Amino acid sequence: MINWASVKLFLKAQVSAFSGGVTDYGLMVLLTEWLHIHFTISILISGTIGGIVNFCINRFWAFKSNDDYCSSARGQLIRFFTVVLGSISLKSGGTYLLHQSLNVDYKIGRLLIDSIVSYGFNYPLMKYWVFKINKSSNFDYDEEEYFDQIGREQRV
Repeated sequence: MINWASVKLFLKAQVSAFSGGVTDYGLMVLLTEWLHIHFTISILISGTIGGIVNFCINRFWAFKSNDDYCSSARGQLIRFFTVVLGSISLKSGGTYLLHQSLNVDYKIGRLLIDSIVSYGFNYPLMKYWVFKINKSSNFDYDEEEYFDQIGREQRV
């Protein structure tokens, strides 16, 4: 069952994603239309800057927790930019494919692809991997021990 805390977290994450997304999208259009950089390169540049905005808002507001995180701020940053790299790749590739195969304007294609990537890729990874909360009551061992245990169970 969905509780209010989950809904509130999801909505805060969407505000954060929207803030990073507006930065990302606006900069993409600016780089492409005014500086005449190909949109796939513009997405790479704007996605990186939008990602920085999104990380700061996520860390200090959306996913802020009084409990311990499973990883340090440095670890979160590395995980975050791993997700951002995947996200940028999906957005750039998806936008390019829509443009090439269906002749969809890159601005429209980007909005369509963004919505899919945001809900299906970014949010789950942010919540369950990047900004994961350390709930010691649910786990008696760390991540490495957990995967070792799964491996032993699969061999049996």
